[in-house]
Amino acid sequence: MTGETLYLYMAISESAVSSVLVRQEKREHHPVYYVSKVLQGAEPRYSQIEKLALSLVTAARKLRPYFQSHQVIILTNHPLKQVLASPELSGRMVKWAVELSEFGIEFRPRPAIKAQVLADFIVELAYDEASMSTPTWSLYVDGSSTSTGSGAGIVIESPQGDKFEYAIKLEYPSSNNEAEYEAFLAGGELALAAGAKKVIIYSDSQLVVNQVQGSYEARDEKWPSILPKRKTC
Repeated sequence: MTGETLYLYMAISESAVSSVLVRQEKREHHPVYYVSKVLQGAEPRYSQIEKLALSLVTAARKLRPYFQSHQVIILTNHPLKQVLASPELSGRMVKWAVELSEFGIEFRPRPAIKAQVLADFIVELAYDEASMSTPTWSLYVDGSSTSTGSGAGIVIESPQGDKFEYAIKLEYPSSNNEAEYEAFLAGGELALAAGAKKVIIYSDSQLVVNQVQGSYEARDEKWPSILPKRKTC
């Protein structure tokens, strides 16, 4: 994957900025990593273009290894490239422009594809941490495998009771348990990107539940590489 061209979509709201890094395969964009930041202090008062710049800088900082080893194309319909190159930038924009100059990023118009929905999805889930005391989120995962392919369903419920549904299609043959675990990983990343600090996970796979809790040892060769990720969820 090193050297492969990656694409970054960004979304902003009054209280948060988010982005999703994707890779292209057969004209389809597949998410690689999600980044979200709740705006604090003076940040909610930033202009729209400043929030977009903040979203880009936040992604570049958190995903630095990707930005260093890949060509990253920023897909946006806003004049972010021109603004960052303007000699009349504010102090923080100048700082961000210098910080971003070390990466070989390119700007292109944003097409209307499903990956942008993922970025908007993260912003929709973001919340003001200062107004809550360790709220509990719920994550429901369900994986299935058939002769025609494998997939996974994800439902995330916010502390306010809002539910968000998401479905993924696995690009490789997998068992029901593997599909369930992929749903767990993807759902966990989405919940974390939304700012969740406490998540209750519901799964009907006893194997997945026990492996997440550490009761069982992974024996399939595919599982050891993904099991460590559970500790961040």
